[in-house]
Amino acid sequence: MDPSAVDIADYQAAIFDMDGVVTRTATVHARAWKEMFDAFLQAHAERTDTPFAPFDEETEYWEHVDGLPRQEGVRRFLAARGIDLPEGEEDDPPEHDTIHGLGRRKDALIQAVIERDGVEVFPDWLERVRQWRAAGVRTAIVSSSRNCRRMIQAAGIETLFDARVDGETARELGLRGKPDADIFLVAAERLGVAPGQSVVFEDAISGVQAGAAGPFALVVGVARHDNHDVLRAHGADVAVAALTELS
Repeated sequence: MDPSAVDIADYQAAIFDMDGVVTRTATVHARAWKEMFDAFLQAHAERTDTPFAPFDEETEYWEHVDGLPRQEGVRRFLAARGIDLPEGEEDDPPEHDTIHGLGRRKDALIQAVIERDGVEVFPDWLERVRQWRAAGVRTAIVSSSRNCRRMIQAAGIETLFDARVDGETARELGLRGKPDADIFLVAAERLGVAPGQSVVFEDAISGVQAGAAGPFALVVGVARHDNHDVLRAHGADVAVAALTELS
């Protein structure tokens, strides 16, 4: 599909994943994950008398963590490293070496980074979303992060969305994480628009898979890393490096 032939104003709603589509927060998340995992891995290596291998934010972040809820990211990375930890409880403090404890530890780090560095918005998204909203397209933001509202407030873009579905929503409603389509379906419902009149924008493999799993009109893969073919192979109808490639 030729991106220049795709006019988002032909649809009633646009549903945007936050990290990597709207905000440049993937690198911020990767730094927080690395700081958290490296401290844990160092202590684990000392306890087990095994070599310390640091978390690789260039490969392991994208392979095991990107786009997933915190606890699922912890599970997948530790499984890839052959490390078994107890699940723990949802209210485990950050000091506990459990799945939930490590998730809480990462959450504390990301909040400190947001407070210190702020949140950067992709200019191509900002240009297009203003145009599409002016044309009558309703917009929603989705994220597996429970810090979604804090991030869009820090970026000054909260008023550009008619609905928000995030990690807090997923916990409250018991939504399944990507690659299931739950989070996008709830976003369309909250916009009052049928999925068949909605466009999903995603940059992660699990995200385009989730979009393809629902009855959405179109799934746009946002190939910030020149991974157009990969996104198309996993469910994107069209892939662009920037949203300004779309009509």
